Amino acid sequence: MAIDENYTTNIFAQGEQVSNAKVALVHDHLAQDGGAERVLMTLKEIFPAAPIFTLIIDKKNTNKFFLDQEIRTSYLQKIPLGVKKYQWWLALMPFLTERHNLTGYDLVISSASAFSKGVITSPFSRHICYCYTPTRFLWSDAYSYVEGLKVNPLIKIILPFTLNKLRAWDKSAADKVDFFIASSQTVKDRIKKYYQRDSQVVYPPVDVDNFYISNHPKKYYLAGGRLVPYKRIDLAVKAFVRLGIPLKIFGVGPEMKYLKNLACLRGRVKNNIEFLGKVSDKAKRDLFANCLAYLNPQEEDFGITAIEAMASGRPVIAYQAGGATETVMAGQTGEFFEEQWWEELADKIIRFDETKYNPELIRNHAKNFSLDNFKKRINEILSYENRH
Repeated sequence: MAIDENYTTNIFAQGEQVSNAKVALVHDHLAQDGGAERVLMTLKEIFPAAPIFTLIIDKKNTNKFFLDQEIRTSYLQKIPLGVKKYQWWLALMPFLTERHNLTGYDLVISSASAFSKGVITSPFSRHICYCYTPTRFLWSDAYSYVEGLKVNPLIKIILPFTLNKLRAWDKSAADKVDFFIASSQTVKDRIKKYYQRDSQVVYPPVDVDNFYISNHPKKYYLAGGRLVPYKRIDLAVKAFVRLGIPLKIFGVGPEMKYLKNLACLRGRVKNNIEFLGKVSDKAKRDLFANCLAYLNPQEEDFGITAIEAMASGRPVIAYQAGGATETVMAGQTGEFFEEQWWEELADKIIRFDETKYNPELIRNHAKNFSLDNFKKRINEILSYENRH
C-alpha cells in the first residue's frame, strides 16, 4: 500500500477526524526498558490522551515514564507471580490479550513483538500494528528458542506442541490487523514471509539530540544492552580476552554470569574487560561519546544502540545482517564483519582505524532516525489511512 507523498496535512495538529478520534495504545508488556518501550513513549507523546493496554507492568524494571501514565493491565497483573514470572504464563497470553476491552476506540495502535497485535477491536475502528518483528520464538527463532532453554528434557518435548498452537493463533491475530508498520526493511520482509501481509517501514525513533560528540581521547571499545543470548556479546568477550584491548560492557541480563566466566583467566576477570551493569542515561551518553567504536555483533531487527553510538559521532563495527545493514554505511559510519565468529570480530578490531572517520558526518547520518522523522512518517501513514 503506497503512501501519497503529496498529502501533507498535519493530522496531529489539525486533522479533524484523527485529532478527534478516541485512540488506544496496546503494548505486549511493560517489564523492561528497551527500544520497544522508547517507541511506545513516542507514540504516547503523539497521543497523550490515549490509555496504554498491556499484559503487566513491572514498576521496578520498566521506564519511569510509564509510572505516571494511564495503564490498563490484564488479569495477569493480579495472579501470584504474574508480574515477577510473567514468562510462565505464556499459554495464557493470547486469551488475556483478547480480553483487553477496546470498545468505543476509533483508532487502536498496537506496539508488538509478540501478542498485542491480537487484540479484538470494534468493527468500525482501525487497527494499526507497529511491528518490531513477527514473534521470534514462534517463527524466525523457533528452533533455537526450544534448543536454548535450560529446562527439563520432557518440557522440551512438550513445548513444540504448545508453540504450534500459539503459531496458529499468531497468524490469525496478524490477519485481523488493518495496517502493518515495520520497524525495518528486515522486519518488512519477515512480515511478508510469515504473515503474507504488506507493510510500510518506519524506523524507530532515537533521541539524537540527547547525545553529543566528545573530543576526549578514545581508549576503549563499547558493547552493551540487554545481556541475552541473541545479542552475542560472548563474541566480543572471547575476542577481547585474547586481544587484551580495553572493552566496556553495559547492561544487565541472564547472560551476565556466563559472560563473566568467559572473561576469566585463571579464575579472575581479565582487567581489560569491564562489566558496568545497569548505567544511567547520562553515563551511557558519556560511554558512547568516548569509545573508539561501538560493537554490534548480533543480528538485530533494527538496533537502536547502534544509532545512539552514531548520534555520538562514533563508528559502529557490526555483524553484516539484519537492521545494521540498513543503518550502518560501510566506510562512512562503520564497518561490517561477515561471519558471526569471534575470530572475525577480532580480525576487524586489529585492522580498525578510528582516525579515518568523521564524527560530524556520522552524527548527521544518525539524524535520519530522529524523533521528528519518526513522528513525520507516522503522520503520513495515519493521514493516508484517514482518507481510505
